[in-house]
Amino acid sequence: MTTIRASCPSCGDVELTSDKLTVRVCTTTDEGFYAFACPTCGVAVRKPAEYRIIDILLASGVELIEWSLPEEFLETHEGLPICHDDLIEWHALLQNENAFAAALGMLMTEQDKR
Repeated sequence: MTTIRASCPSCGDVELTSDKLTVRVCTTTDEGFYAFACPTCGVAVRKPAEYRIIDILLASGVELIEWSLPEEFLETHEGLPICHDDLIEWHALLQNENAFAAALGMLMTEQDKR
């Protein structure tokens, strides 16, 4: 098994075997990082990695985990962000069954127009 040298922010350079690291690549953004638990202090370490490093780690037997961002992350959003006052209004709306039903009906009508 391959021994890999990595750096822990607390302990400095540490040596790990390839089964103690993982490479994670986001298929949405093509960004990658490697992660491990420091064998000395146990802290979880995550470091960004360019594809050159990722290729070396994979060739050394490190496990690859691919993941993707949720589709909602890529949606276009219009309007202002939600603020604290919006949450208070939403809470009040949820307390009033008739107002909530009316708001839900308005929302359904808006979606039908699209």
